[in-house]
Parts: sequence; C-alpha cells; structure tokens
Amino acid sequence: MKILLSNDDGYLAPGLNLLAQHLGKIADITVVAPERNRSGASNSLTLDRPLSVKQAANGFYYVNGTPTDCVHIALTGLMQDMPDMVISGINDGANMGDDTLYSGTVAAATEGYLLGIPSFAVSMSQHQPAHFETAARVMVDLVQQFNRSEITEPTLLNVNVPDMPLEQIRGRKITRLGKRHKAEPVIRLQTPRGETVYWVGAAGQPNDGGEGTDFHAVAHGFVSISPIQVDLTKHSQIPAMQQWLQVQN
Repeated sequence: MKILLSNDDGYLAPGLNLLAQHLGKIADITVVAPERNRSGASNSLTLDRPLSVKQAANGFYYVNGTPTDCVHIALTGLMQDMPDMVISGINDGANMGDDTLYSGTVAAATEGYLLGIPSFAVSMSQHQPAHFETAARVMVDLVQQFNRSEITEPTLLNVNVPDMPLEQIRGRKITRLGKRHKAEPVIRLQTPRGETVYWVGAAGQPNDGGEGTDFHAVAHGFVSISPIQVDLTKHSQIPAMQQWLQVQN
C-alpha cells in the first residue's frame, strides 16, 4: 500500500512526523508538505509564480506553496505511481463544523479526493495537544479497517480525535458537521509606527453541536468521522429558482 501524507502545519510539524512513523509500519509513505505553516489556506492553488520542491534530510519533500499545491504537485508530477490513499494531518487543533471550509488540512485531503483517491484529514481536538500519539494509532486502525471494507465510491473523511490517552477514547462515531456561532471580533492593534493592524478573531463556539455532530462526539470522548463532499450546489433550491426565473421572463 502506498500513502501520500501532507498537512497545513508544515513539514516540521510534530503531528505529521509522528503520523509518518506510525503509518510507515504498514505502508510505503511519501510526505509532501508545505515548507511553513499554512493554516487557513483552504483550497487555494498558487498560480502567480512557480513553486519549488526540496527534500529534507529525513526524506520528506517540502513545497513553498499551499497544502493543495503540495498534493497537486505530488499527484500530477512528483510521484511516479499514484498512491492508494492520501492522508492529511495530524493537525494541531480541531477542524470541525465550519472550520472545514477554511482548513488547509481538509483541503489537502480534498485535492486527493478530487483526483479520485480515498482521502482522510485528521485533526486533534485542541491546539498544542498532548496526545498526537492517540491520533496516529487511531489512523493506523482506520486505514487498515478501510482497506478491509467494500467501499468503492469516492471517499473523503474528516477525522477529529479527542486529546486524551488512547485507552480513554470511548470509541468512534460517524458524524455530520456541526455549525459554529459567528467568529469573535477582530483584534485591532497599533504598531510602533502608529499603523493599525488586525488579527482575525477566534472561531465562535458551537451553535449546532448536538448529538450526531462532530462537536458532540469529540466533547464526549469519541473519535468523530465525518464523510464529506465537495458539491456546493443547493439542490433543494433549484426548482424554486427555476420557477422564479420563469416568472421573471
């Protein structure tokens, strides 16, 4: 089995390195990740300049671009053989609910999915977690179980792991994405030169975080596994819009 690993925290991130160590025991691993932290890059591609790919002493490849750049370059030019799976993470912090729209971690996995490869994004439930090891071992089990399954349709899974020892994990739940309240206000600061600058505010607290959501599962000690997709069409609104268009004409 061949697995492509990437992330949005950069090729030096501890979560990525630990995941590579664990998955390297069951698969042939190639790592292509950003040269620096690109959290929040979403699905952006770099189209205004060429990109460089370099190889670190540990064999990891790093790219001066976004997470999506990394996976796209790996799958369309860098790797000689297509991998059986793309895995992005382990992210330093959660990617639940609306976070998935901004997440570079999820975007890296999404690029693999768009190119027809089963892809997983995996994140810890909080920043600066103490238990990356838990997520790494969860992913080894999940990869092996997925390979034994009979799932044939394109698959994109968003996995969030509680930051606790593996023996305290209560199990795994298939979940839907919850929703957050609106983000906290921006933080306005003055530079020494008197310029006003802004930090984007923190994400809001869960608004839709009831049972069945990723927020609820993780808060109660379960690994959350959310099957997600890329189709942004609001299919339910098409008939009403067609009627509206006819009336306008």
